[in-house]
Amino acid sequence: MRFLSFLLCLSFVASVKCAAGGDWCYSGCEHTPSHWGDISGAFCGGQRQSPVNIIPSLAQTDPHLHNFTFVNFSSPHTLKYITDTGKTVKCVLEENRVEVSGGGLNGTYSTVQFHFHWGDREHHPGSEHMIDGHRYPMEMHIVSLKKGFSVEDATAHPEGIAVLGFFMNATEDGDMLGPWGNFTSLLTGNTTSEVEVNYNISIDDLIENVNLTKFYRYKGSLTTPNCNEAVMWTVFQEPININKKLLERFPAKAGYTNVYRPTQPLNGRRVFASPATPLPPSPPWCYDDHCEYSPSHWHLLRYAHCNGERQSPINIEAKKAVEDKHLVEFTYTKFDDKHSMKYIINTGHTVKVVLKEDLVEVSGGGLGHVYSTLQLHFHWGTESHDGSEHTMDAKRYPMEMHIVNKRKDLTVEEAKQTPNGLAVLGFFIEHKGTHKSSSGSEHSETSTTSDTDPWKKLTDHFSAIQNISSKVNVTEEISIDDLLGEVNREEYYRYNGSLTTPTCDEAVVWTVFKESIKVDEKLMTKFSTEAGYHNVYRPTQHLHNRKVYSTKSASSASGPITLLLLLACLYTFSYNLHM
Repeated sequence: MRFLSFLLCLSFVASVKCAAGGDWCYSGCEHTPSHWGDISGAFCGGQRQSPVNIIPSLAQTDPHLHNFTFVNFSSPHTLKYITDTGKTVKCVLEENRVEVSGGGLNGTYSTVQFHFHWGDREHHPGSEHMIDGHRYPMEMHIVSLKKGFSVEDATAHPEGIAVLGFFMNATEDGDMLGPWGNFTSLLTGNTTSEVEVNYNISIDDLIENVNLTKFYRYKGSLTTPNCNEAVMWTVFQEPININKKLLERFPAKAGYTNVYRPTQPLNGRRVFASPATPLPPSPPWCYDDHCEYSPSHWHLLRYAHCNGERQSPINIEAKKAVEDKHLVEFTYTKFDDKHSMKYIINTGHTVKVVLKEDLVEVSGGGLGHVYSTLQLHFHWGTESHDGSEHTMDAKRYPMEMHIVNKRKDLTVEEAKQTPNGLAVLGFFIEHKGTHKSSSGSEHSETSTTSDTDPWKKLTDHFSAIQNISSKVNVTEEISIDDLLGEVNREEYYRYNGSLTTPTCDEAVVWTVFKESIKVDEKLMTKFSTEAGYHNVYRPTQHLHNRKVYSTKSASSASGPITLLLLLACLYTFSYNLHM
């Protein structure tokens, strides 16, 4: 029995009833692609399905995707026969002759066959994978099984199968008599025949001049039932260019069209690119729905970690915070320096104050390291909607200031890759007078009034940064201490989290102070009016299994002591009264 008999029900290109429970098709039967998930025993409704739409601007370069090693791809004697399965045209190879390894694959794979997917002859292209929503006329899949695996083993293993995908592009000219001319001349449209390849054609002849160092990689599935999630996909960036008249022979000879599965959701999977593959810039992100990559889609951005389990900001529930005796006072170095602020920049997402390098530091507070202060920035809402990132017992403040620090012994890039590489000090900001939250209830947390003068000096610079990316040097004498005023820095919450903007690196030790700063309301409104945007905050994220810790509250700690002192006073007063 030929090796083909083992492949008929693999879902590579099966043409008979398979173990999934009945016929499947691309059109004209009960089990069309949208119903493949209903097939008994199939995996077509899984979370790792193929094909997918590859968006290069979201792809992530993987330095481990080195060059492939191909064995006998150049041999003109490995193509055994061509058969029409009724669902595709397939070329079966000589057994144990062709191999592929390298390219980031975990081991060596034995190549067993290649087949094709196409649309119709004129208006509907038929590649399975897409690039930025673009579908090529055809796609060729070279299928290989992990060496030493049986078909059953390969389909059951997450990396049991390696498929090399090549887009096929139609040209108005091109060689009609070369390898592709000879290959397509063997197409018969007879689903019962196996046509021997009597031309000296190699796989390399068919691939032609495609650059094999430029490719995308992702984990996926077979693209036909049973849709086993066992495939390491390689999709090459450059297409094979073929005369369109030769491409038209596939649907014309086979007698059927549109033999491709629609693209499937990535479901959080990453598409990686080889180092040789040029990638466009990552697309812009935003806070609202005015761009494609708002907070709910940040996890799709290149190198982003925004769907991790240690994300920020969070809702802090005061009663659930665990007191930690290690959360002692901080040591602030040069927080009182009135010349530490270098410039202010409008980033398009916030107003950021960049500090002079290697001047300001923070340590203590249970951090365990000395941290260099890099910058401080702000998050805000609108006049009618509060905009702090963290919330307290589900209550949101009008604004929040973040003072960003990195471990002194690390570079910025190293810090972003280290769980405690960054330390951010978060301060709630509200305007003078009684403030009500968005829900209408008054905040019960204590607050302190900051001196108006330093905040006026800071916001007076904003008229010069009304354009995105514009910046202005800080000319006034302002220190961080000036902005914080007399806010209580001894009582705070602590948890492990992330940056609150892409790439959301989970590298932040968060400190959120319990007492808020009060600032003049007119000065607060200048953040949104001068910058030109509002509601610049990320929604709160799931806490998952993390704990929020708290300093020992002076008020809660002194409660019993105060009561005892009061009782003692009453006793003494009563005793003296009866003397």
